[in-house]
Amino acid sequence: MEGGMKLDRWGYEVRTSSDACISTINSYYHQVNLLAKFRWFVFGVLSYGRKRLVILEAPESDPECVLGNILAAHFLCSADSSRAVPLINAAKSRLEHASSYEKAVFEAVMYLISPDRDDDLAVELHSKLLRDFPRDLVSLKRAQVLCFYMGRPDLSLKLVEQVLPINDHEDYIYGMLAFPLLELGRMEDAERAGKKGYEINKEDPWSQHALCHVYQYECRFKAAVEFMNDCARSWSPLSSFMYTHNWWHVALCYLEGHAPMEKVRDIYDECIWKELERSGAVPVEVYLNAIGLLLRVYIRGGHDVFGDRLENLANCLADELAEAVYMYGKGDNKDALELLGHDFDAINYKIIGASDEQLDVFTEVHISLLLDTGETLMEKAYSILGKEEAASCGEKARTLEATYFT
Repeated sequence: MEGGMKLDRWGYEVRTSSDACISTINSYYHQVNLLAKFRWFVFGVLSYGRKRLVILEAPESDPECVLGNILAAHFLCSADSSRAVPLINAAKSRLEHASSYEKAVFEAVMYLISPDRDDDLAVELHSKLLRDFPRDLVSLKRAQVLCFYMGRPDLSLKLVEQVLPINDHEDYIYGMLAFPLLELGRMEDAERAGKKGYEINKEDPWSQHALCHVYQYECRFKAAVEFMNDCARSWSPLSSFMYTHNWWHVALCYLEGHAPMEKVRDIYDECIWKELERSGAVPVEVYLNAIGLLLRVYIRGGHDVFGDRLENLANCLADELAEAVYMYGKGDNKDALELLGHDFDAINYKIIGASDEQLDVFTEVHISLLLDTGETLMEKAYSILGKEEAASCGEKARTLEATYFT
């Protein structure tokens, strides 16, 4: 039997007779707004909440709801793709009876999770969806996450500006506006957007995050720490990534502001690593912020204060970038440089989910390794170009280094 229609949070029609199903979908929207940006492409939702698996209850409440099935499938597709297949099939089987909104979401999500996806086309499909259904901030966030991994903040900004006029009083929209502005270096505009979002909802993690970025950029580290500490009481419901990422910013402010290294260590222990003990924690999201902070600490010579924390973290990780970081922390610079390679470019690691500010630290490590192993940037450049001058340039640089730095 064909179900009735209900309206979701955005006011769009969803084919279901189940109050529980539509309530679950709306709860997921909120969690998405809390979550966004990380957990690859799948968990990009609005508030970065740690209860986003609530969407799995939607197909249980109404197995025939197309929207509930496809959103649940999207949630599962990277972490447990076998469980996503029956949900996709259920959505397909009822697509003929779905609302126009559900069909648009289905098309955009199905292409997004397809193995042969073209990223530009995936963005265009979401742009088309948002032209027809501009209040759907979850689809906007999904598209922004994709743009982030593409390294295209310009596209992300274009999408949010496309729907801003009709959402100008909505929670989260200004935090979503602020982030691509930050990525584009438009700090004054990002600050305005962040402040407006914060005025609308003081618990919007993306508005908080944007303002912290601005304060850091302006080297107002004390102001950033005070602001984030005031906001911290609202972070408990956030995903593991967003919770620890906010504390990563606080620790980085202490570090850049030349506070005692023990302050940075305390943030690492009590607010980042300790997240692993909380119910619903996602370890990989914690590790991203843990390694980002430890890298900064080790570059600045905080080895002694942090003890064996890098080794403990390395035991949880297994890839070349993580291994190179571990080698660097141990002082095995030659082996670390071999792992990264002379042509290492941090931007190629955008897929790990890093802002430009986060990626900078890997460039710092690479430069440090080049210098510590007797290489020079000019020598590297000549070598890449195949120039005979590489050898003489390197020898001259080493002579100068011996003269001025020893």
